[in-house]
Amino acid sequence: METQFEISTKGLRHSGPPLWLPAIMFMLTFNTGLYFVTSLGGLPYFPGPWETVAVIQKFFLVKANAVILCAFFQFGSAIPLGIFAVTAASQMRFIGAKVAGTYIIVFGGILTSMNIMASSMTMWALAHPGVAQDASIVNVLYFLQFGFGGVGFSVPLGLLIAGISIPSMIMKLLPKWLCIFGIVLAVFGIFSWFDMIFPQALALIPLTRFPGFIWFILVGFMLPNRRKDVSV
Repeated sequence: METQFEISTKGLRHSGPPLWLPAIMFMLTFNTGLYFVTSLGGLPYFPGPWETVAVIQKFFLVKANAVILCAFFQFGSAIPLGIFAVTAASQMRFIGAKVAGTYIIVFGGILTSMNIMASSMTMWALAHPGVAQDASIVNVLYFLQFGFGGVGFSVPLGLLIAGISIPSMIMKLLPKWLCIFGIVLAVFGIFSWFDMIFPQALALIPLTRFPGFIWFILVGFMLPNRRKDVSV
């Protein structure tokens, strides 16, 4: 005689940190770092890649302490971003999104976090005595830092956002407008790759980054964390 047991999983809640918490921590730590090297922290502010080597070198000589603080906070921001990515992927699979997009979330999140760390450590190195005095070293390290923190940030971030937005739109896990917002950000992020050969594409990097902070927080509050009715 066989007995069949049916266990309802309806209403089960995902075990993990609330997504809104690492999303907010990511925004706060990253932008706190920016404060020290932008015009808000006093002139001169962080130079763009169009500046001369002399201007770039002067910035790192004059603002060494501000650069170290920026590197410190931005390095720290990589941790909540990584936590957000792996938690979002786990949460989406828990509520039934067993698709490739969940692995793309992890891939994009880990790459973005690692590139933020690489960018921060390169910036930290530039602020140390004896480094900024050598113009050739400054030039090499600056563009490495800009690469890791520019295209290296926005392209994988776009993949992370796409990995959440597209399955969420198909499965109606998030409001349609938020999914469309995410897809637009993902397109900006992925196409910012062209900045490596077309400097005009530089604007796509901040267009991915700063609206992305708000998008992550909204997803953190709106993505369901309870499973629908499933029998096992």
